[in-house]
Amino acid sequence: MNNVFVSTHPLVKHKLTLLRSVKTEHKKFRELIRELGILLGYEATADLDLDDVPVETPLATAPGHHLREEIGLVPILRAGLGMVDGFHEMLPGAQVWHLGLYRDEKTLRPVSYYNKLPVEPTVQVCLILDPMLATGGSATAAIDVLKEWGVKRIKFVGLIAAPEGLSVVQAAHPDVPIHLAAIDEHLNERGFIVPGLGDAGDRQFGTA
Repeated sequence: MNNVFVSTHPLVKHKLTLLRSVKTEHKKFRELIRELGILLGYEATADLDLDDVPVETPLATAPGHHLREEIGLVPILRAGLGMVDGFHEMLPGAQVWHLGLYRDEKTLRPVSYYNKLPVEPTVQVCLILDPMLATGGSATAAIDVLKEWGVKRIKFVGLIAAPEGLSVVQAAHPDVPIHLAAIDEHLNERGFIVPGLGDAGDRQFGTA
């Protein structure tokens, strides 16, 4: 699939296996989400633009580089919150903007309940963070919001996706790269990814 990048890194595969396990407790689950955020953040930012900036070492002048663009992290509440710390370790200067979207259990459609983006965009690149790309509704809605805000480059970074959700996002936004740890088999009748890992929000915050 064009613009879909599934990590092949051994550490990603190892940590995702631990994350899926029903035996993994809340504290360890949160730690794994953060660690996977670091690893996927490394891969998802491989093409960020740079400016050449010479730097003085103790011995001489060396070629150096600075990130050219301002980066925004956009976790989709609430499950996306767990990925922010890992990304912030990689991008300590990144801004964080929250979008609140929940899935109506009857229609499986996203419902927006929180959006505090300023009137004008303050970043050039946004990374949408959400562990699960299930029906694709929340991801598509978040991308819609950011495009209307005026962001020029948008990427979605998640852990697990269902083929159905991927198709929805790609049909609506074929220009948005999607970075993942895995693509699973299908959605069940409740809109959960199978085999998946359950409800990522509940498992992070102990509300299962």
